[in-house]
Amino acid sequence: MEVALITVGDELLSGDTVNTNANWLAGELSDRGVTVARILSVPDDRAAIADHVREYAAAFDAVIVTGGIGSTPDDVTMEAVADAFDREMVATDLTRESVERRLAAIRERVPDREFDVDVEAEAAVPEGSRPLVTEAGLAPGCVVEGVYVMPGIPDELKATFATVADEFAGDRRSRFLYTVEPESNIVPALEEAMERFDVAVGCYPDREADHNRLKVTATDDGALDDAAAWLLANVNASETPVRRNWD
Repeated sequence: MEVALITVGDELLSGDTVNTNANWLAGELSDRGVTVARILSVPDDRAAIADHVREYAAAFDAVIVTGGIGSTPDDVTMEAVADAFDREMVATDLTRESVERRLAAIRERVPDREFDVDVEAEAAVPEGSRPLVTEAGLAPGCVVEGVYVMPGIPDELKATFATVADEFAGDRRSRFLYTVEPESNIVPALEEAMERFDVAVGCYPDREADHNRLKVTATDDGALDDAAAWLLANVNASETPVRRNWD
């Protein structure tokens, strides 16, 4: 299963907000054996979002879009996804009830504050989509033609993803190995392992931990085990973290 991630928000591109959502989603999907094929950040631009959603929906098994849903002027993601598939925006009984229930809970929690919310607008999703509602946030997410639209607030994103997590599964498996050998010294061995066992091998220097971390990834458990065993024997690697002591 190949999935693309689109994170929406001017604040991501300006550096005002760290894009933790992409990192978290990539980890969750990878843990489920899914290949994250693209991660893209786009501004709060309705046409740009629609163009990329349309492109990625045609190219990958699923697309997850986060951020830009709600009622502020820069929240244009839901409308953009509707544009991508030529659909109208409509409120459903489920989304309307969810918004009203969440508003009631908020008003009970903050009784001395007025909340002027357009329930119909807040509850609107692309026509024919499957709404995703949780108790974590006000605006609903949705699924339409393989595109999963989720909130950008991390707690709300995690709650929404939990409702559909079982829909993401793949056959990629990974193992981590560790070595103190300099990267330049193990390049031939890494190349040979990739060719010999049909696996992917990434090398990630970690200066704070004083080692190089090797990630071996495959879709076949036997190939993964064989490649890991071969690397353990040929690049002075370990299955547990080791530290460099060159002094």
